[in-house]
Amino acid sequence: MRTATVKRTTKETQIELTLNLDGTGICDVENPIGFFDHMLNSFCKHGLFDLSGSIKGDLEVDQHHLIEDTGIVLGECFKKALGNCAGIFRSGFFIYPMDETLAQAAVDFGGRPFLVSNANLTGIPLVSIQNGVQSSFQTDCFEDFWQGFVNSAACNLHIDVLRGRSDHHKIEACFKAISRAIRTAVEIDSRREGAIPSTKGVLV
Repeated sequence: MRTATVKRTTKETQIELTLNLDGTGICDVENPIGFFDHMLNSFCKHGLFDLSGSIKGDLEVDQHHLIEDTGIVLGECFKKALGNCAGIFRSGFFIYPMDETLAQAAVDFGGRPFLVSNANLTGIPLVSIQNGVQSSFQTDCFEDFWQGFVNSAACNLHIDVLRGRSDHHKIEACFKAISRAIRTAVEIDSRREGAIPSTKGVLV
């Protein structure tokens, strides 16, 4: 099975995640941020990845540390689970419609990290109520999460919101488009017969 467990403990965050690339879409992560939890669940459901563990951090400061570090750990899980990337498709692309929003994502696990993000968010936090307590999601952390992911997964990722009004829909459509693009990229290509998907013979 293509699985990985990564633990990251700093003075700011305590994160442990276990990823199964060939799962059924189950997300069981202890997550103190309601909207972020919704996004990780959507990512798993549409990519058919299983993800479990817990994320904790210094939310009394703000959400940046926890969200960025979660991206770092998730990216490390993908890199570890993929190994040398032998036999995979390597790249993927998907356009996801969500009501008034249309988002697209393209990814390549080619060994070189780079992020292009044009999500066109307002920057206004999304307010939610969890267990009777009002909280919010800092929308400016969306790009921080994916920057952390690409840096540790060693992939390049291009995210574009082509149209949209609601920040909720924009972010959710992006997570779904990205998960579907990644799902295509990491799937096993039977025609490749286990070869490294690169003319160099190695992905660096």
